[in-house]
Amino acid sequence: MTYKKSISYGEMRSSFHLNCPNDFNFSFDIITKQYGKSQKTAIISIDKNGKNVKKISYKELDENSTRFANALLKLGIKKNDKILILLPKIPEWYYSILGCAKIGAVAIPSTTMLKASDLEYRLKKSDTKVIISSSKNSSEINKINNNCSSLKHKIIINDYLKDWFNFDEICNKANTHLDRSMIPPTKSNDLMLMYFTSGSTSMPKMVLHDHSYAFFHSITQKYWQDLQSNDIHWTLTDTGWAKAAWGLLYPPLLAGCTIVLHDSEGFDLDVILQTIKKFKVTTFCAPPTVYRLLAQSDLSNGKFNSLRHCFSAGEPLNPEAIRSWKKTTGCYIYDGYGQTETINVIANFPGMPIKPGSMGRPCPGFEIDIINNEAKRLEINKIGNIGIKITDPYPPGLFKGYYKDQSKTAKVFKKGWYFTGDTATKDEDGYIWFVGRSDDIITSSGYRISPFEVESTLIEHPNIVEAAVVAKKDKIRGEIATAFIVLDKNHKDDEKLKLEIQQFVKNKTAPYKYPREIIFTKNLPKTISGKIKRIDLRNKINK
Repeated sequence: MTYKKSISYGEMRSSFHLNCPNDFNFSFDIITKQYGKSQKTAIISIDKNGKNVKKISYKELDENSTRFANALLKLGIKKNDKILILLPKIPEWYYSILGCAKIGAVAIPSTTMLKASDLEYRLKKSDTKVIISSSKNSSEINKINNNCSSLKHKIIINDYLKDWFNFDEICNKANTHLDRSMIPPTKSNDLMLMYFTSGSTSMPKMVLHDHSYAFFHSITQKYWQDLQSNDIHWTLTDTGWAKAAWGLLYPPLLAGCTIVLHDSEGFDLDVILQTIKKFKVTTFCAPPTVYRLLAQSDLSNGKFNSLRHCFSAGEPLNPEAIRSWKKTTGCYIYDGYGQTETINVIANFPGMPIKPGSMGRPCPGFEIDIINNEAKRLEINKIGNIGIKITDPYPPGLFKGYYKDQSKTAKVFKKGWYFTGDTATKDEDGYIWFVGRSDDIITSSGYRISPFEVESTLIEHPNIVEAAVVAKKDKIRGEIATAFIVLDKNHKDDEKLKLEIQQFVKNKTAPYKYPREIIFTKNLPKTISGKIKRIDLRNKINK
C-alpha cells in the first residue's frame, strides 16, 4: 500500500487494497522479523526532569519484550489472560505490551491517574490476572487487592515490595529467545488489546481489539500521520488511553521511525518547545489546547525547522488553532478523527486542501456517512450521526463489540452501521464537520445548536483559554446554551466581560447560538483521558 500525495482523493480510495495475514502478530512480524536485529534507535526515553536521556534500539526493544514474555510464561500466564498495565511514559510500557502480544496475553493499558475504586472496577470487569505498576500506584492497588479474586500476580517497576515481583528481576532471569513454535499460535482475529473508554457519558466500557488492529494502523500511519522511517516522532499523550496506541505504539513502529518518549506530566510549554528543538522532532501530535497555547506563546527565539508534519486528535480541532500554528511555525495542523473503538477513520491528508475546522474526509477502507437514527443517509449540511458502514470485508481496525456487554453493543451496531455516538455534517465536497456527542446537542427555541461550534467561536476571544458549552433547561426555550469559561491569568471575570463575550459570539456566528448564560470557572471537569466531562457540567446546572 503506497500513498502518493500527488494523486487525487478519489484515486487514493479506489487504489486502496490492504489484507491482514491470518496469522499476523505485531510483536513477532514487525518488531522481531522486520527490526529485531536493527541497532537503529527506536525510543528516545527522557525522564521527568529532562536530564536523563536513554536511547533504546529496535534490537533492545525486541529482546526486552521477549524477556518479559518469557517471564510471564514462567508465572503461568497463558493465551487470553488479561494483564493490566499501569505505567507512565517509560520503556517498560513498551516491553509489557509487546511481550503480552508475543504469548497471546491481552494487554490492558491504563492511566496512572486511576485510584483504588477505578482500579477495582477495571480489575473485576476484565478478570485481570496480572497487574504491572510503578510505586506511584502500588498503595492504591494494595487497598483493593483482596477484593479482586482473579488477580494472581503483581509486578512493580524500580522498587521492591512485599507480595510484588520486581520487573527487572524477573526479566533478567528470562531468556531473550522465544520462537512462535514454542507457544500456542495467535491468529490475526485473536484478542490482543483491551481499552476502557474514557467514561465521559457513562461508566467506562471495555473495548476489545484483535491483532489485526495493530496491522490496520498502517492506515493511520500512511494516510494521516505520514510517518516515514527517518522521522523523529513525538505524540503528547498519556499511556493509558488509545491515543497512545495511535501515537506512541503501532503507527510509528510500523514506519520504523524513532519515537520520543518524555515522561513529563501535564503540558509544560517550555519543555515541549525545548524538546522539539533539542531532538529535532519532525512529526508532532498534540491536543488542540496545546497547539493553541503554544501558538499564543513567544516563539520568536525558537527554531523549529525540523518540523515537517503536525497533526491533532482526541478532541475537535478549532479553526483558530490551525491558523495560529501555521502563522507561528509554517506548518498546518492536520486534524484526524477516530475513537477508542477504531483506528483513524476520518482525516485531513497531506497534499489535500485543508478546510480549517473540518475533520477531513473518510480514510480509505471505510464507507462513512452522516445518517439519521434510522440509518438513512442525510442531505448535505444536515446534522446527523457519524456512521461507519459494516462492509465486506469488515471495516479495518473497527472493534467487534463491548466485552461482556451485549446491550451496549446492540446500541451502536444496528441496521448495518456502527453508530459512533458523535454527530456531524458533511459539505458538498465530502468534508465532515464535527458537531458534538449525540447527547450534547442543544435544542433551543427549535434551533439545534452545536456546542463545539459555539466553543470554537468562544476560544477565538483573546481572553479565553478554554470553554465548554452545555444545555441548561429553560421553561420558555426548552434549553439554552450555557458556557463554562476559563480565562487567561491576566483577566478577571465581571459582568462587563460577560456581555462583551456574548456580543463577540453574536458578531462571529448566527446570533441564536450565543451563550445566554456564562459561568466563569478556574478549570473544567475532565475524564482521565483529558476530555471535557460535559455531563458533569449539565448535571451541575440542571439539578
